[in-house]
Amino acid sequence: MRWSDPGEGGWGEEKQRLRAVAEARHSLRRTRSWCVSTDPQFAAKAADIIGLYLAPPHKALVLSVDEKPSIQALSRRTGYVRTSSGKIVRGLKSTYRRNGTLNLFAALNVATGHVHHKSTATKTRADFQAFMDDVVNDVASDQEIHVIVDNYATHKKNDDWLAAHPNVTFHFTPTSASWLNQVEIWFGILTRKALKGASFDSTHELAQAIQDFCDAWHQNAHPFVWRKREVKGSQLRNTIYNLLE
Repeated sequence: MRWSDPGEGGWGEEKQRLRAVAEARHSLRRTRSWCVSTDPQFAAKAADIIGLYLAPPHKALVLSVDEKPSIQALSRRTGYVRTSSGKIVRGLKSTYRRNGTLNLFAALNVATGHVHHKSTATKTRADFQAFMDDVVNDVASDQEIHVIVDNYATHKKNDDWLAAHPNVTFHFTPTSASWLNQVEIWFGILTRKALKGASFDSTHELAQAIQDFCDAWHQNAHPFVWRKREVKGSQLRNTIYNLLE
């Protein structure tokens, strides 16, 4: 559908187009994204990770690890307003103040849903290794630990750390396929439940909100169920072509 300047046919024509969109139940506000991995080893890497989800090695600990970087502590006025139609909606002031950022590391125990987390001011390789030290310190040195990570730079070149922890194995997601990492699901829940639309006057308040969410999460922690359906190559191509038209 081609959007035109109202001057070409007047607002009457524009309203007709909008009415047609509404009647067809199209939602122009909703968005969808896709990412096609070009990794030549996609099948092997994906099978390795999914295998850890569905059939982990006997008595091994499987962790899904990643970081949510540069979470902003934004402060702005919020409240509830009545619209012209009479509906009550939540309102956010358009202006805000920046009060710093936090980086959040998280390690999701795939079997239980429990999340070990740590907030840091930076996101260097040293920060990542220090976080992993905290995670593995609570695990017996002879227990296998399989860690699923994406291809972010700080997850690479950790040979010295891995040599010092021979019971730990890193499994990397395929290129452009970090969605295979289950901790991304948890980050999405955290964002929706605790961060989106919230106001924080300091990074301390932001860190406390994250801690409060984690405390509530652990009261009913549960593993995620793998339900990804198979998508054929032709289905994926057709979806992309339709979106690009």
